Amino acid sequence: MASVTLEGVKKIYDGKVIAVHDFNLQIKDKEFVVFVGPSGCGKSTTLRMIAGLEDISEGTLTIGDRVVNDVEPKDRDIAMVFQNYALYPHISVYENMAFPLRIRKMDNDEIHRRVCQAAEILGITEYLTRKPKALSGGQRQRVAIGRAIVREPAVFLMDEPLSNLDAKLRNQMRAEIILLRKRLDTTFIYVTHDQTEAMTLGDRIVIMKDGFIQQVGTPQEVFDTPKNLFVAGFIGAPQMNFIPAKLNANGGSYSVDVLGTTVKVDGVKGDILARKNAASQDVILGVRPEHTTVCFDKTEGAIESTILVNEMMGSELHLHVTTDGTNKIILRLPTIDLSEEQRAGLVYGNKLYFTFASKVIHLFDPQTEESLLFEA
Repeated sequence: MASVTLEGVKKIYDGKVIAVHDFNLQIKDKEFVVFVGPSGCGKSTTLRMIAGLEDISEGTLTIGDRVVNDVEPKDRDIAMVFQNYALYPHISVYENMAFPLRIRKMDNDEIHRRVCQAAEILGITEYLTRKPKALSGGQRQRVAIGRAIVREPAVFLMDEPLSNLDAKLRNQMRAEIILLRKRLDTTFIYVTHDQTEAMTLGDRIVIMKDGFIQQVGTPQEVFDTPKNLFVAGFIGAPQMNFIPAKLNANGGSYSVDVLGTTVKVDGVKGDILARKNAASQDVILGVRPEHTTVCFDKTEGAIESTILVNEMMGSELHLHVTTDGTNKIILRLPTIDLSEEQRAGLVYGNKLYFTFASKVIHLFDPQTEESLLFEA
């Protein structure tokens, strides 16, 4: 078991292209940390530097109490699971899993014990004599994970291990990784572009963009208190609505003018604005689709909108609406309590009203894109 510490880590290609900028992070022993972000954000490059598959241009990488910048990958006490499984097609599942132990010249009895134990954990014992080509994608991924487990490493590294699976199997494997983590109780560093994977798997999430860390926090922290517009829009599905608004400061009390209505900002969010001595200014107001309340009749403070698209999602509807032809907003509406008449009225061109409470709003500076409500 081991902690992993990255201090000022940078990756520069060809002396000019900076893929990762000043990456600083301390990963505790037995913690499950997820690097998440869009393609090209530097998450896989960072993982490969930890694995020793990429050189570190600047900075220090420590695993446990040992600086490993110049240590060979095989000597770092890590195991990596790749996106494409990287199995040997000509040998059995058993031999694929045993291979890293045979390289170490480990005793055959110990190899057998470790392979059988890993296979039992992953539910692939019956496939040990098969070749990889005779397995499904999910079964191959289990074999790849098993090959990492048998090494009993201090740190597990996983680079988008579920991205080649279909949606149903991805959900199943995600649950299995959560259970696997509980059984192995070791340090995991997991890379994905899927924010749902990040939210469900990680003790902490590292959100990246263009080689920079945008925010580090628990899933709940980054969902409830995004540091900037990018994090707010990246975490959550459907993504947060962003609406131009005006923040009004009046002797320590605050309100927001948005879409023809005024929302008082009080409670915790009002206290934060007061502590920051926030001035009256143009802002971008953020509100998540699930934090809106839909009304079928005009009520005081409700915002009038016109339905553009109605997406049926089973237990809920995703309603794409517009307030003035330019501001497009997504509302989430549970279907369980809707009458047949209400459902029939949720069609293109019909009017709909919605409200939201001040406790669910987010406020961002239009220039810096930083949250006015974030406190480090």
